[in-house]
Amino acid sequence: MVYAAKYSKNRCPAHPGALLRDDVIPATGRTKVEISRLLGISRQRLYDILHEKKPVSAAIAVRLGKLFGDGAGVWTRMQAAHDTWHAERTEDVRHIPTIKAKAA
Repeated sequence: MVYAAKYSKNRCPAHPGALLRDDVIPATGRTKVEISRLLGISRQRLYDILHEKKPVSAAIAVRLGKLFGDGAGVWTRMQAAHDTWHAERTEDVRHIPTIKAKAA
């Protein structure tokens, strides 16, 4: 049986860096320096992601998915949910109409 996750629409979805920082990296027993080396990225890039200053790009998601064995999709979906939540609150779309496709 599959259960859909329920969350408040007022709560921002977690940045993937928070999950990496708080759960994933500590569970490996590796240092952040080791993780950055294994990923093939600079320590600064990893630290920027962990401190939620930079997004997880598709390229980084592929690397994370390989390193942790969970695939890139997990990381890209988390980043997209986080970015979309913020965009829905900052983009003014009131002037854009909603249109429907005409039936064939």
